[in-house]
Amino acid sequence: MGSLPKDYFVKSLQYTRKTFQDVYPAIDPSSSANSLAGKIAIITGASRGIGARGIAPSLATAGVHGLVLVARDEAKMKEVETEVHRINPKIETLLVALDITDEAAVKQLYTSIRERYGRAADILVANAAVNAATNGGGPVLHEAAVDKWWSNFEINVKGFFILSKYFISSLPTPTSPATIINISTSGAWLVFPITAPYSVSKLASQQWCTHLNAAYKGTLTVVSIHPGLVETDMNADFTDFDLDTPALTGGLCAWVAADPARSEFLSGRVICANWDVEELVARKSDIVAKNELTMDLTGSFGSEQFSAA
Repeated sequence: MGSLPKDYFVKSLQYTRKTFQDVYPAIDPSSSANSLAGKIAIITGASRGIGARGIAPSLATAGVHGLVLVARDEAKMKEVETEVHRINPKIETLLVALDITDEAAVKQLYTSIRERYGRAADILVANAAVNAATNGGGPVLHEAAVDKWWSNFEINVKGFFILSKYFISSLPTPTSPATIINISTSGAWLVFPITAPYSVSKLASQQWCTHLNAAYKGTLTVVSIHPGLVETDMNADFTDFDLDTPALTGGLCAWVAADPARSEFLSGRVICANWDVEELVARKSDIVAKNELTMDLTGSFGSEQFSAA
């Protein structure tokens, strides 16, 4: 990839005229338009990476009432909690160390949230994910170890399913307004053989979002966000390219969750953090009419195309 321009991963996926690689006014979490006052949010994968450096600080800045940090490393989460309270000392935090593939532990998570806050959470940011290398980084897919290949699905699919299952179950009713944000990747629709199991597992998680939107349309807002190219452990091989800040994704999460009436048209769809949300809103009618920003099978379908003139 050494021959590619530094802005390749922004320009090649460009969908709006303007693109951004850091927080901009429309998604500024300190803006009253993006206020999360009174809301309770859960962030998984909150001990490091985008969760710790971008999403948690942004939701804190947006004034969320309760912030539930979920990860396996409790010590690292305490560091994030310290930063959250530095930003906003009034936030009521809850730290829960668990493995998101452990159904009993996740079920207990939602019991703990109700005990802590007296009600269910409003927002789930499913950020926890794993990109388990399967064959030394080489493209020879059939050489992957089965258990290591499947470990991507344990976290990225099963874990996300369990989290969303009990998140919806914890709501007053399945049709109560709430927001699920799935931190996705361009690998869910692009082809990168060296990360095949990760990419395929993230495609599965995206399709789960599509089905959730279809089942709870109008009440549950389910948006997938491709965070762009952020400097994390997963992107260690891409640091020669222009990098996006973790705060860009964090600000976009606040924008999505702050006003479901504003972002509901994106439910069941994928958006990239680099895109201009104001342009997306301006193109709302066209996006919905053409069913854009969704996964689909391309081709001409329907028996009518074979009918005699």
